[in-house]
Amino acid sequence: MYGDPATIRKILTELGDTWAVVGLSNNRDRAAYGVARVLQQYGKRVVPVHPKAETVHGEPGYASLEAIPFKVDVVDVFVNSELAGAVADQAAAVGAEAVWFQLGVIDEAAFDRTRDAGLTMVMDRCPAIEIPAL
Repeated sequence: MYGDPATIRKILTELGDTWAVVGLSNNRDRAAYGVARVLQQYGKRVVPVHPKAETVHGEPGYASLEAIPFKVDVVDVFVNSELAGAVADQAAAVGAEAVWFQLGVIDEAAFDRTRDAGLTMVMDRCPAIEIPAL
């Protein structure tokens, strides 16, 4: 319901290759670290967004979406469901084309708001699982 194949394909192949990964740090034990590496292997530019603003996988990090000085196409969200809605709202505010909530990240109200704002959205899916299937 929150990740139909056509929407997944559109985000991964049509909406641009600059992905802000919210929650990405140098912690190799976190899912965001591995998913970001897979996205890079498929040609995506991965922009880390984390309060530490660390450089990850060779890309400089930013403390927030608003701090990124260039356009972001997709915002990939690795924060818990209680915080994810605010990130989706920020994605709309900075002009992103799409929002992707990772596995287990679910906020139905944010899903509706984000789509109503004109963004494409997938929820409770993982791009690192979906992109090799394309």
